[in-house]
Amino acid sequence: MIEGATDTHMHIYEPGYPLNEFGHARAEPAAGLVDYRNEIARLGLSRTVIVQPSAYGTDNRCTLAAMAALGEAARGVAILPEDVSDAEITRLAGLGMRGLRCLMDIPAGMMDWDRTRRMAPRFTERGWHLVLQFAGAEFPEREQALRALPGHFIIDHLGKFAGALDADGAAIAVLFRLLDTGRVWVKLSAPYHADRDGPPHYRDVQDLARRLVAHAPERCLWGSNWPHPGRTPRPDNATLLALLAEWAPDPTAVRKILVDNPAFLYGFG
Repeated sequence: MIEGATDTHMHIYEPGYPLNEFGHARAEPAAGLVDYRNEIARLGLSRTVIVQPSAYGTDNRCTLAAMAALGEAARGVAILPEDVSDAEITRLAGLGMRGLRCLMDIPAGMMDWDRTRRMAPRFTERGWHLVLQFAGAEFPEREQALRALPGHFIIDHLGKFAGALDADGAAIAVLFRLLDTGRVWVKLSAPYHADRDGPPHYRDVQDLARRLVAHAPERCLWGSNWPHPGRTPRPDNATLLALLAEWAPDPTAVRKILVDNPAFLYGFG
């Protein structure tokens, strides 16, 4: 594996941290830092971006503890309330947080489009980016709102299209137009969210993934989505990482996706 290869989307769940107040959360079993260290050793990855799981809501302590344990090889993406203070944002940045997670496809108060619009400037002006997760079918109706967001932002999970993918449809066209702005990235992660074929090839999404890489390798990232919340059985991370070689046959593109792009966004040396 390439030195500096980065997993840009995974979660840590440890015992002792309370679940959030929204009533839909559940912790994942056997998904602590010890387990994840075994995974990155097996995969040959060097760097990690820990994304705050929805299960813990705005209580980022579990994520921060794992970031501290991994040291300079880790960065984080936080979930935060709208009334978070400037001092707290500064403190979190000092601890390695670089992104604000905006979950629009989880009910009961986690985040919404209006709150994201209001919160975004406070973070992007400090060099943070937004990490957006929503249903891919909404791209056409959300295009103007997305373009109006300041700074850089990332689209999670291959756009999280559900059901049959229309390669020439309006939703996918919006995703490509956003990439062309030069300030939007997409994660080649969790292909199972938009796939009916299943492992190991996830054929329903392979054409989209290949097109994204061919179109804008400098705007793509890779993430494992470990420990694959809600998926039983859990997908094999080695299988998911191996797909990248199929989607990005050019070694230069692979290096951009695994090393250069996350280094730029997350400030890895």
